[in-house]
Amino acid sequence: MRTTLDLAGRWTWTVVTDGRTPVPEAALPLAGRAVDARVPGALHLDLLAAGLIPDPLADRNEEEVAWVSRCDWRLSRTFTAPAGAERIDLVLDGVDTVASVAVNGRPVGDVRNMHRSARFDITAVVAGTNTVDVRFTSAYTEAEHWESVLGARPSAYPQPFAFIRKMASGFGWDWGPTLPGCGLWRDVRVETWSTARIAAVRPLVDVFEDTGILTAHVDIERTASGADLPLQLEVEIAGQAVHAEVPPGEDSATVVVAVPGVRRWQPRGLGEPHLYPVGVTLRSGRERIDEHRTRVGFRTVAVDREPDAYGTPFVVTVNEQPLFIKGVNWIPESVFPGAVTAGRVRARLEQAADANINLVRVWGGGVYESDAFYSACDELGLLVWQDFLFACAAYPEEEPIRSEVLAEARENIVRLSSYPSLVVWNGNNENLWMRLDKDWAAQPGGELTWGERYYLRWLPDLVRELDPTRPYTEGSPWSGSWEHDPNDTGHQTFHSWDAWNEDDYAVYRDSSPRFVSEFGWQGAAAWRTLRDAITDPELRIDAENVRHHQKAIDGHTKLARNLARHLPPTTDFDRWHLRTQWMQVEAVRTGVLHWRASWPRTAGTIVWQLNDLWPVVSWSAIDSAGRLKPLYFALRELYAPRVITVDPGELVVINDDDGRWDTTAHLARRRLDGVPVAQWSRSLSVAPRSVTRVRLPSAVTDPADPGAEFIVATVGDMRAVRHFTAPRDTRLDGPPPQVTVTAVPGGLDIGVHAPHLARDVLVQPDRIHPAATVDRGFTTVLPGETEIFRVRAPEPLDTASARAAFVVTSLRDIIEPD
Repeated sequence: MRTTLDLAGRWTWTVVTDGRTPVPEAALPLAGRAVDARVPGALHLDLLAAGLIPDPLADRNEEEVAWVSRCDWRLSRTFTAPAGAERIDLVLDGVDTVASVAVNGRPVGDVRNMHRSARFDITAVVAGTNTVDVRFTSAYTEAEHWESVLGARPSAYPQPFAFIRKMASGFGWDWGPTLPGCGLWRDVRVETWSTARIAAVRPLVDVFEDTGILTAHVDIERTASGADLPLQLEVEIAGQAVHAEVPPGEDSATVVVAVPGVRRWQPRGLGEPHLYPVGVTLRSGRERIDEHRTRVGFRTVAVDREPDAYGTPFVVTVNEQPLFIKGVNWIPESVFPGAVTAGRVRARLEQAADANINLVRVWGGGVYESDAFYSACDELGLLVWQDFLFACAAYPEEEPIRSEVLAEARENIVRLSSYPSLVVWNGNNENLWMRLDKDWAAQPGGELTWGERYYLRWLPDLVRELDPTRPYTEGSPWSGSWEHDPNDTGHQTFHSWDAWNEDDYAVYRDSSPRFVSEFGWQGAAAWRTLRDAITDPELRIDAENVRHHQKAIDGHTKLARNLARHLPPTTDFDRWHLRTQWMQVEAVRTGVLHWRASWPRTAGTIVWQLNDLWPVVSWSAIDSAGRLKPLYFALRELYAPRVITVDPGELVVINDDDGRWDTTAHLARRRLDGVPVAQWSRSLSVAPRSVTRVRLPSAVTDPADPGAEFIVATVGDMRAVRHFTAPRDTRLDGPPPQVTVTAVPGGLDIGVHAPHLARDVLVQPDRIHPAATVDRGFTTVLPGETEIFRVRAPEPLDTASARAAFVVTSLRDIIEPD
């Protein structure tokens, strides 16, 4: 049997000074010094733990530690080699990025791709006690070399990330710092085996009525002594075992297993995500020599792209059920991905599931995520849209990039094939669109290759070969062919960024794209998250350190311009901070509700973005400290199975459920003190997975005094409020909300009672305690009602802490100077 020696844990860093890469002056004091390292891990974090650099995520320290990325580094440790096997392999699941590997001073292999694993035969070089050395070349040295050789090309960013197969966003993005590091970012081990081993298993599934079909493609590697031996495979699932002979010299086999009465894997909103364990065993005669364990889920998946009266749809269908996709874009959880634990990934995905999200798009500027990520999605019923790793740049199609790209794609298609949650492969992020929109052809390097053959030929060919059970789309956005603009609202996928960059979020209502695979609005991270990352005595909007944690081009200017459309000006940081979060919620609410109401013409929204990788003003719903921004709670409401909204002149009732919704709608136009001016009711019967629009009488929709009235709609346990005036024109002359604070086991219950309408009340729990949480975001409290905000923390909380400035706020507090 194959045995494993885990090499995770303590290693040692040294800076390389052999002259191949110039050594920055800041690195010279480290020459000859050994620095403790953790594997899997990240160089910057090991240097920080050793006290050799400041926290790269605080203040502007990113600039101070830039020298780290310009050095070559060596990572080393010793191990005792297992004995008694024909073959000894060193296996590295993730090397970031360009490295030469040696054992006992003898080279065993080279790596130049963060997104691939590596396996080296070290049988001939090991002894009793051994030393493994991994010598990393600076990512800049590699990328700039190939940029010089192959020719610079257009890009949305100045860094050379398109010339190295490394996490692109590690070089900086409009929400992330420039900190390209190095290291062993996934598991490392020594494996010993004899005769043969299972090299890969590619289990593909299909369903015919109630019978599941598992087709297991198994690759085998043999030793010299095992080359001429017959081998036996067994594939077992749901009590069914199928055997296959592997003749001498053969290195692959395909085994098909039928599973009658199969229980389908269902995504969130359709049912339970049933999973089936699969066991693959390899034998030589009576001896079991290797085994592989995985899981599969039986489901069908397709994307409907048949032209219709509106253009070309993009409807994701699982188990023959068309779905409205309630998605979020996922970026790497850390700029140092080797530091991300399985527990952290699981927690973030559970938060997504709890927010009624049904799809997570793994964006193309990051990484192919860990097995823990996809396993969690399988268990939670979260669909996965997987980008191939290309984003916002022209990518060379020449060697050595081409071979690395295709090998990387092949490996990850096979690796991820077992996960039923994965339902869409996507060729790239924005490159097809940018080719036209940014007129790359007219820019320097625009005449060179730029990646078109990856997206339109080579990657779809690989998907057809290796994973024909899943649909492939050439890009996001993409309209299906060059006959239409790649970002045409009438054809397939659409990215809506003009609203943020140039217009107002009200323009979301002007169109009904077929599928919105990116849109979003900026809002600041939680107050405590920014306070911990910025050491200035006082936070100011225009402070250098604050602006450094805003990476979008003209980000502060765009925020100011957009805020000015809705709210009066302010120079106060605390109010500015709350205003950005409030506007983020309003913008995303406007888009999601309009596009959900456009079903089935619009078949999904994927909000940019779920998470963050450092403390920043960004588009995220959850900040880098794991704190929930108000947007998170808004998504939980907006993505609920049943939602209502009051549009001008009509009530929109959305039923994304398998059951008919028989209910009654109640609407009232009220004064700010709660006194009804006009009321209206109507019985409704909303079909499953449909939208009903109801015209409203003018008595309800036409205010006598717009600044002093509002509409409230109630349908079942759903409620929606519509205001007649812009926030900046909100009347603030009524009595303020009344706040009570009660200590309860685990925290505080904060009650907010509203004598007059209290619009958009918010509790910021991190201002009470760094680890405190709250159960809701912005909440409008109707006149005469009380809402309870439940604050919980790992230790008892003082009730007085909830009365500090800006702990309990409302739109009134955000607008008023005092």
